[in-house]
Amino acid sequence: MLKRISGRVISKGVASGSALVSNAPLSFLGGVNPTTGEIIDPRHELYGCAVAKRVLIFPTGKGSTVGSYVIYQLKKKGVAPAAIINEVSDTIIAVGAIISGLPLIDKLEINPISSIKTESNVLVNCFEGFIEVEL
Repeated sequence: MLKRISGRVISKGVASGSALVSNAPLSFLGGVNPTTGEIIDPRHELYGCAVAKRVLIFPTGKGSTVGSYVIYQLKKKGVAPAAIINEVSDTIIAVGAIISGLPLIDKLEINPISSIKTESNVLVNCFEGFIEVEL
């Protein structure tokens, strides 16, 4: 059964894909290869995973403001996430999603990290402010 969960829209758009979930904040600068979309930070729990066309779910961003540009590079190279879900989005992730045209939602009615499992199919509707996922 699909569950509809409301949240706060940061960057408009609609996308769907397979979830990639992390408990750890993510720095796109130095943490994600901007050419391949692979997570390259060896200390991150998703090390070696590709973010391309996935619904990337993580608590918040961290690191340099250049991370916004890395998200933009991912989009230009065709290896960006389909959408991003944060517990609470920070300005680096927000700016990156907005300039890249990636749907970004946060402050969901439930905790997305503990509620959504990696590989779950997720629809992110950032025109109407909700996600749909099978819980």
